[in-house]
Amino acid sequence: MSYGFLLESVWHPPLAFAETTMRALPPELELQALWFAGAFGREFRSSCGKKVKVVQFGEWNRGEGPDFMHAAVEIDGEMRRGPLELDPAPEAWEAHGHAVNPSFKDVILHVVFQTSARQYFTRTCENREVVQIVISEAQLADALNRPMREVAIAHPGRCVYPLKNIASAGVERLLREAAVHRAQLKASRWLKVAEAHGRDAALFFSCAETLGYGGNALAMRLLAQRAPLDAMRVEADSMEAVLFGVAGFLEPGLHERAEPEARDYLRNLWEQWWKCRSRYEFAGHRAIPWKTYGQRPANHPHRRVGTLAALISAWPQFRKLAFARPFEVKPMVDFLHALEHPFWSRRHTLTSAASARQVAVFGRSQAMELAANHLIPLAMHEDGMDFRTYHKLRQSTPNDKVKRCSLRLFGSTKAAAPWLRRVCHHQALLQVYQDFCLEDFSDCSNCPFPEQLQQWK
Repeated sequence: MSYGFLLESVWHPPLAFAETTMRALPPELELQALWFAGAFGREFRSSCGKKVKVVQFGEWNRGEGPDFMHAAVEIDGEMRRGPLELDPAPEAWEAHGHAVNPSFKDVILHVVFQTSARQYFTRTCENREVVQIVISEAQLADALNRPMREVAIAHPGRCVYPLKNIASAGVERLLREAAVHRAQLKASRWLKVAEAHGRDAALFFSCAETLGYGGNALAMRLLAQRAPLDAMRVEADSMEAVLFGVAGFLEPGLHERAEPEARDYLRNLWEQWWKCRSRYEFAGHRAIPWKTYGQRPANHPHRRVGTLAALISAWPQFRKLAFARPFEVKPMVDFLHALEHPFWSRRHTLTSAASARQVAVFGRSQAMELAANHLIPLAMHEDGMDFRTYHKLRQSTPNDKVKRCSLRLFGSTKAAAPWLRRVCHHQALLQVYQDFCLEDFSDCSNCPFPEQLQQWK
């Protein structure tokens, strides 16, 4: 039995679970980031049956008007260039006043994420119809890496700890297949982004998202999209100032509130940002939503932006290691851990005092997360790493997500201990947990997973 067959056997029977209502959409800013990254692909069918192919995703609009500018879209073979607008649902075009707003008269494509009981036509103030495409719930679930159903038990029942009593050989085989399955999914998503923006940009997005951790993953992804790698490498002298400016962290009097030894650095950032501000600054309503509370000092978003700047400065060496075939994890992790920055190697925020000892700008655990979630899946897809090599990689400490998964699947950290030592097993546990028992919404007394799982013995 393969992992894919297990998924099919559990989820295929149409009467096993009642269909849930449509899930809530994520924030509009996240939908925009996913679209721009190419997470939904390039080719679509419009609501009226036309073939739509996105040739260029354009640029983020920094001010009022449509969400993206200077896009190129092929509609039934005809090339069109202009702005794109994204809305949660078709009726939002009228509700938001786009139909009478001259700023939207050149829009070439309207992207929505829900259908409506009524039929809506997207028309401009000149009464021109705008082609509309609908991103399906399945496409959105894939891009967001959502579970297949929201069907876990709300209270302990017969499905609790499904791996606890399976022989080690069966668990090993299940986790191997789950790890390979997860790697294939991650590689597929990464390649969509690379196809839309190129391999270097996809790698840059991956690094930014990894540096954002859980709380600021979206914010860092937005920063990488709005201050793209190619532009930052051209703006080498002012690159760091642009990153902090686009992030929204710079203001005129900031250096006056900082520690004396930080004032020159901050004054220089502001002076450089002022010169190029008109080309990069975003309006307030498009500001990046940072989370600055509840973070460890080393994870403060100021430091993460500083780390991104240090990484850009060392990009040629890093990309060589990241795309090496065969791919070796240790040299890449060692390289990232050795990165230094004259300011950020000893500070946690723009205005904080220097720490007594040096702090790694890119920690080893974050470097391993980058490898596990992005670089290893890509390398395995491109025959740059085999599973045997992947299986050898050790993980010192499981993160909170992996601990949660192991407790749910094995019942205790002691029972799960043999499966918490390797990177591939961590990834496998996350996948099994997601595929079969992630969301605590409904009673799973009829769940077929335990019976199907017996075949792994």
